[in-house]
Amino acid sequence: MNDLFKTYLHDQDLNGLSSIDKSDLHNHLGKGGNKKYIESIANIKIDLPPTTFESLYHMDEWFKDNIKKYCSYIKRLEAAFVQAADDNISILAASFGFDGTIGGMEPEAFIHTMKSFNQKFAPDTILLPELAFERGCDTDKELERLDEILSYKWFKSVDINAGEFQQPIKNFKKLYRKAKEYGLRLKAHVGEFGTADDVMNAVEELELDEVHHGVAAAKSDFVMKWLSKNNIQLNVCPTSNVKLRVVESYSKHPIRKLYDYGIPVTINTDDMLVFNQSVSQEYLNLYESGLMNAEELNDIRETGLREILYYENKI
Repeated sequence: MNDLFKTYLHDQDLNGLSSIDKSDLHNHLGKGGNKKYIESIANIKIDLPPTTFESLYHMDEWFKDNIKKYCSYIKRLEAAFVQAADDNISILAASFGFDGTIGGMEPEAFIHTMKSFNQKFAPDTILLPELAFERGCDTDKELERLDEILSYKWFKSVDINAGEFQQPIKNFKKLYRKAKEYGLRLKAHVGEFGTADDVMNAVEELELDEVHHGVAAAKSDFVMKWLSKNNIQLNVCPTSNVKLRVVESYSKHPIRKLYDYGIPVTINTDDMLVFNQSVSQEYLNLYESGLMNAEELNDIRETGLREILYYENKI
């Protein structure tokens, strides 16, 4: 498998890469599908997104105008499972928000639907559901209902996303202590638009196991050494970073520097319906840019596949 993956990279064979086991550990499942599949089930034509977005707000507005208003949340989740199967994603950490109901369903019905989608559309994919809090949420209200949400024993990890600067990360400490009591793996979006110190502070405040994005850490040798020493994994999304103008190009992506410092990194899609790049394409982008070689990219692929070791006794 390792040799095949490296051969397909050398040959720039996207179909071959799509046949190899991979993980996608940073995936907002409502935006995780394939554009062509959405076009087929919704009977619409989706224009390609702009080359870059001016901001997260610009990205969200494009998504609402071009996809969300034409295709329901549940159908978009279906599309994400189809995409996972198409790209041979064997481990999928999928992020879900929660607002009393999920996709208009009560929790038990929603969980049943997700399990059925998993079995029907991606039976070889291990789903690791991730409970996502918005950075601007009322943390006290979220805490009041967290026991109920986690009592279903479905979610495997917890995350904070959407708007990195809306409130201090320390405001989520009570939520994260509760999540830890339930045995969830602790993650958060940080260091996408912020600073290296923001990454280190979030890990310390919330006792994070992993960071979604975290690429700002590359601006500090001290923080990179600290992340490496503490074995904090960064789940990186190269195309997302390029499209949102966090980095200039694939060839200058900080994953190179983070990897060289010995920080565990993985390669992921973030929002495939927006960025239009599969995990296989992400690997190929970094290889074709000359940023990383096949051996290094295979090492990163294996890091992602080891994610399941953290959950073996909880699934």
